[in-house]
This record gives sequence, structure tokens and C-alpha cells, in this order.
Amino acid sequence: MSPLNTHTLRWRGGWARIGPFRSNGDVARLTMGVDAPPSASVIERCVGEAQARSYKAVVTNALSAADSLPFVDAGFSVRERLHLLAHDLRQLPPAVGSTRRARRHDHAAVLDLDATAFDGDWRLDHGGLFEALRATPVARFRVTPEGVPTIAGYAVTGRSGRTGYLQRIAVHADARRRGYGRVLVADALGWLSRRSVERALVNTQLDNTAALALYESSGFRRLPVGLCVLGRTL
Repeated sequence: MSPLNTHTLRWRGGWARIGPFRSNGDVARLTMGVDAPPSASVIERCVGEAQARSYKAVVTNALSAADSLPFVDAGFSVRERLHLLAHDLRQLPPAVGSTRRARRHDHAAVLDLDATAFDGDWRLDHGGLFEALRATPVARFRVTPEGVPTIAGYAVTGRSGRTGYLQRIAVHADARRRGYGRVLVADALGWLSRRSVERALVNTQLDNTAALALYESSGFRRLPVGLCVLGRTL
């Protein structure tokens, strides 16, 4: 989403952003930031806003089981389930390789890379990258300094209070199994640890065995309850 076609709703205890889901102009992406599960009236307000903007369907961000229940009551259904993993940052993976800060002129290469790493709805467009970078109060956007063609991988890491988030990690399809993912994960966890973060979270698709192996070998542990993405037609 870009700031020009995104609408933000605010209320006591939370906010919601509504904008196009990836490049599909008929589907709205509803991103919630709440201190507690949203009320039925809040969800109704968000759905009404999406309808007023002529969207045909709406998709949520990844939600916990507790946060998803009011959406189910409002007619949403599960679109996809995700593993949720946590790292206590007590024993960090060794720092290997190097990264550099991503610059604005890297964005096109990052999106090209992302398209090789993910399928379908999981691919980012400019709006999705913008959303990932502003999802938390503080974000770190890093790329590997060399690769195929110019960037082998990238990572967006977020921090909110004492909790950190590996928002997005991707490696170019032509640069897999060369250790770039491990470099990016170690860099992200090291950055969070240096800022006194107590726990880092990451989610991934149920069938993404390569990502699961990378995260678990880096010290993440699967939590017993995962996340889900919900959707409904309007």
C-alpha cells in the first residue's frame, strides 16, 4: 500500500489501515494494531469502510487465535494458517557474513528478488514493502552486499517495545543454499539483542520447510498456537 491509497481508522486502544491487497485492486488488506481483540463495532466499521471504497473482498493481516475470533463472528473465514516461532535472544547464532542498509534505489531489486522467493499472494509489491517497513515503530531494512543479480537477499526487522519481529526475510531463488538466509537472521537477532529486546517472533507458511529449518536452526522454537490470515467477500 502507498500512503495515497491507504485509509487509517483510529479508536481508543487501536488502529486499522485499509488499502489494496498486493496488486489486486478489488481486494482490501486490513491491517490491525490493537491492544485487545477488536470489538464487533470496530470490525463492522472497517468492513463498511472497505465497502465504501468499492472493494469486493477483504483480507486481514496474520492474527492470533484470540484476535481472530471476533472476525469469525463477523463472517470471516480462515484463508491461511501460519506457524509462529519465538526466540528468547539468550543464545544467538554466530554472526556470519555482512549486510548493508537498504537504500531507496534498492527497492526495485528487492521486489524483483521477492518475486523469485514467494508465490502468489505472498509476493510483495511496492505497497506491501511500504506496509512492512511501517508495521512497527522502529524498523531495520538490510540487504546482502552481493548476489544474483545485485542483491542476494534482504530482511525487514521490526521492534516494538521489548518485542522484535522478523517481518520479512527473502533470498533470491538463484542464490539459495549459500548461507544468505542465515546471515540475515543472525543480523536481525543481533540488532534486536543490542536494543534490549526480550523476544523475537517470526511466522511462516505451514509448508515452508526450508524457512522452518532455518529459523529452528537459528534458535527459534515453534509456539503451540500459530497465526491465521482471514478473509471474506463484501
